[in-house]
Amino acid sequence: MTINMINFGLTWTDPEGVHRASAVSYDKVSGERRKQRLEDAGCTDVELVEVRPGQLPQPKA
Repeated sequence: MTINMINFGLTWTDPEGVHRASAVSYDKVSGERRKQRLEDAGCTDVELVEVRPGQLPQPKA
């Protein structure tokens, strides 16, 4: 049985208006938890995006 690991990263805007992106990749469950913590901290436009192994998301411009 083959297991496919899907990696996710996060992009968001912090409370000061600075666009940010995660420096690590997450599995889906961990990414959802981190997304909730960012939203609870007042971050906006939080998105969980699929990334390839070794790739990280870029902050929005």
